[in-house]
Amino acid sequence: MDAESKMVEVVVKSSNGRGKHVKLDYKRTFFIGLAFMSISAFWQLYDSIIPLILKHTFGIGDTLAGGIMAIDNILALFMLPLFGALSDRVDTPIGKRMPFILGGTAVAVLAMILLPVADNIVSLPLFVAVLFVTLVAMSTYRSPAVALMPDVTPKPLRSQANGIINLMGALGAVFSLLLISRLVPDTPQPNYLPLFGVVAGFMALAVFILFNTVKERKLAQEIAAEDDQEEEEDRVEDKKMEPAVFRSFMFILASIFFWFFGYNAVTTAFSKYAQDFLGIAGGGFANLLMLATVAAVIAFVPAGFIASKVGRKKTIMAGVILLTVCFATASLFTSYTPILSVILILVGFGWAAINVNSYPMVVEMAKGSNVGRFTGYYYTASMSAQILTPVLSGFFLEHVGYRTLFPYAAFFLFAALVTMSQVKHGDSKFTVQESKLAMLDVDS
Repeated sequence: MDAESKMVEVVVKSSNGRGKHVKLDYKRTFFIGLAFMSISAFWQLYDSIIPLILKHTFGIGDTLAGGIMAIDNILALFMLPLFGALSDRVDTPIGKRMPFILGGTAVAVLAMILLPVADNIVSLPLFVAVLFVTLVAMSTYRSPAVALMPDVTPKPLRSQANGIINLMGALGAVFSLLLISRLVPDTPQPNYLPLFGVVAGFMALAVFILFNTVKERKLAQEIAAEDDQEEEEDRVEDKKMEPAVFRSFMFILASIFFWFFGYNAVTTAFSKYAQDFLGIAGGGFANLLMLATVAAVIAFVPAGFIASKVGRKKTIMAGVILLTVCFATASLFTSYTPILSVILILVGFGWAAINVNSYPMVVEMAKGSNVGRFTGYYYTASMSAQILTPVLSGFFLEHVGYRTLFPYAAFFLFAALVTMSQVKHGDSKFTVQESKLAMLDVDS
């Protein structure tokens, strides 16, 4: 089967009333996703290991540790919109986003190697200083890396493309979890240097391949040339958002805030929760997290296709309901049971339904020239939640008990369900005509 047959074909009505065929290039989207893969590999390592270092090496309590874990989100709150907007405005021979991706990755992989060094010599000042440099570097290129996809993907195909991107991100997270489960021994003071070194090398390799396979500037120009005149006007005119669209925009940002408030509380504290509350030794918690991540890997691409059939909002709502039920059910258990494994698999499915479709809904409301800025708004909402929730949930964990974790998460997922019900815009209007062979993606 040729390359064209491995694309999803969509018919979009243009301003002249005629149908226009646009196709998703899976190979291109895969390589674009390498940037998000490297980012996700880092954040999985960060969320899993940094809380353990803070607790076991430096003896820091859950509330203060939550504050330290929120540093990246405080930085991101300001830096993601800033660097998203900056990447909208620059124009270099290698593109708008690529300079930020290359520079940010280079600094991050060099700095993160010193984190386990500081842990091994038990130097909290060095650890905090190096952590700060690493997080600043990660913040400089996260928005540009994510904005790269909509730059080179037609609007109606962004949910499907975002499914591929999130699939790549999940594979990066799985890579880190596999390493954690293999390289973290059940000892009081593990040496994390090999773990951080391998993940740093993985990040560098992923971005190296991205740079050598994706010619950003050329691809962005091709997409721009294919757009209708109406879309071209949206690029050059920063028109004010209509009141009804603005209302939907604010409600979806609120929804993003709430579901990250609940979900991130679980991901940030789960390694401690598993070891100290469920009694799972060493890096065994990574195997549980991997169930949710692998489930998300399976669901990311179908979640985009389901949204193309029933709509992004309905797909997100189903995911939010599923997560609310799962977190509420998980709160009933005080030790490990196989039922928790099933719950975590369902959590992966629900998170995929939410994550694949929420970002495309946000940038669907953007003008073509403002994708980077709206990417920054998306991350402002998510990072604001992730600034507050490690501290607040950490307070409950430390002063009330670890049993509060999942009820806490369920409460905020329910809040997201309420606000998401008020979103009325952001679903791309198109009809899908898919080749059955392309759906199967088999070679002839």
